[in-house]
Amino acid sequence: MMIQVEEIFKRYNHNRKSINALDGVSFQVNQSDFVTVTGPSGSGKSTLLLSLFGLIRISSGSIQFNDRRIDDLPDRELALIRKKDVGYVLQNFALIPYLTTIQNVMIPLALEGIRKKEQLERAAEILEYVGLSDRMDHLPGELSAGQQQRVAIARAIVHHPKVILADEPTGNLDPSLSVEILEFLKKINEENKITVMMVTHSPVAAQYGTVKLHLQNGKIMNHNR
Repeated sequence: MMIQVEEIFKRYNHNRKSINALDGVSFQVNQSDFVTVTGPSGSGKSTLLLSLFGLIRISSGSIQFNDRRIDDLPDRELALIRKKDVGYVLQNFALIPYLTTIQNVMIPLALEGIRKKEQLERAAEILEYVGLSDRMDHLPGELSAGQQQRVAIARAIVHHPKVILADEPTGNLDPSLSVEILEFLKKINEENKITVMMVTHSPVAAQYGTVKLHLQNGKIMNHNR
C-alpha cells in the first residue's frame, strides 16, 4: 500500500475546550487509487488532506507513506518528500500572476535544482500533454478558469509525483469545465498510475473515486472501495 493512516487525531483548543477536527481516522490507499473525500463543511476533509504530508501536524496516531512512518519526521525531511513525491491542485489555482504559464509550471523543477534547459523542455512537454502548448507565454490573467486549472495540474505533475492532493479542484468552475478537469485527473490517474486524493463537495466529482471516504465530525462514516 502507498498510504496507511492509523487512528489519527487532530485537536484544537477553542474557548478552553478541546475540539477534534480529526477523530480517530484510519484508512489505506494503494498506488493508482483515485480517492474522493466528501462530507459537510467542517467535517475535517481539508484538515485530513493537509495532514497527510505534514502541512498540518497531527496530534496523535500514525501516517505511513511507502512503508515509512512520516508523521514524526522533522519538517525538513517532510518538505523533501512533498517536493519529490507530492503534487497539489487547489480550488483557487494558486498560480503566480506575474509569471507566464511555462514559468509557473517550471517552479517544482526549479525547486529541485534541475538545469534551466531541462526545466523548459519538461514544462513544454507537460503543457502539450494538458493541451496548452499554445498558451505557454500567456500570463494567468489571460487564461480562462479552466485553462488556469489545467496549468495548475501541469505544475502538479511536471516532477512526476507519486500522489496528487486536490482540494476542491472544481470549486471555482462551471459544470462543463468541472467535468473536463475531472476527466483530466482521471486520465492522469489511469495513464500515469499517479494516486489522486481529492476533497470535494460535488456529488458528480465524488463518483470519480475508486475509493470513497465520507467524513462527518472528524470521523469516517463510510469507506467504500
